[in-house]
Amino acid sequence: MTHAIAISHLSKTYASGFQALKDVSLDIRHGEIFALLGPNGAGKTTLINVVCGIAMPSAGTVTVDGHDIVKDYRAARSRIGLVPQELTTDAFETPPATMRLSRGLFGKPANPAVIEKVLKELSLWDKRDSRIMTLSGGMKRRVLIAKALAHEPQILFLDEPSAGVDVELRKDMWQLVRALRASGVTIILTTHYIEEAEEMADRVGVINKGELIVVEEKAELMRKLGRKQLILELRERLHALPAALAGHGLTLAADGMQLVYTYDTKGERTGITTLLDEVRNAGIRFRDLQTRESSLEDIFVGLVRQR
Repeated sequence: MTHAIAISHLSKTYASGFQALKDVSLDIRHGEIFALLGPNGAGKTTLINVVCGIAMPSAGTVTVDGHDIVKDYRAARSRIGLVPQELTTDAFETPPATMRLSRGLFGKPANPAVIEKVLKELSLWDKRDSRIMTLSGGMKRRVLIAKALAHEPQILFLDEPSAGVDVELRKDMWQLVRALRASGVTIILTTHYIEEAEEMADRVGVINKGELIVVEEKAELMRKLGRKQLILELRERLHALPAALAGHGLTLAADGMQLVYTYDTKGERTGITTLLDEVRNAGIRFRDLQTRESSLEDIFVGLVRQR
């Protein structure tokens, strides 16, 4: 089966000697939303630039829908739409004009119906006669997405699509991404807003210092690496843990007013019943308890710290 994108042993070293990517292998499936997470300088944008033909690989191979990005550049690139981080737009053009130019660059014939459909989906139709320079930052980012979709690609890269975008527009973008995926478009997004990945992604990859640390189904990643915490709200401040509770790995929080117990969600036994009995036997009284589950952000931070 041909993958939307197949990356094998990809490395990228710049002329300065800096190695931005180190032996990265990754397959992206047709029709999925794949979130690539990583801190600044991790290699996310370099990976996108190589796949999109903006930067040349130093080693390894990349195919897009079965087409090699070096040997069969035109066919590979025609299948990709790219929304970059930077707001680089044709300031004096209108949204439809910049879309028509993009279609022409990819050898696509004029098709006003496609342009109208995309602009309406992005809530840009009422701005069709406005010069891009007059639009807000959020609207300019929508224009970038429209431009990337102008030649009807089957793979869309979104590099930090919500950077500098307000919460309402961010939710609109999430809705648009889901609609695109439903129409069969493969979405690869990089983001600093981990709630975006948690909300939308089918799979998650974490990259750090040019190395792909983990690639996993989102739900499976959270199941395997997730942790739960039991938080006991104490009636009285506790200055130190009693020796009788030392074996439970408890921590004191909230200046001694909380006991926190972390346990594995995969374990057959959580040990909570035994713990609560021993807490009572130690003379510690609590007024409330609550549980908290790891978020994708907790997992991401933990993975990066390990490396």
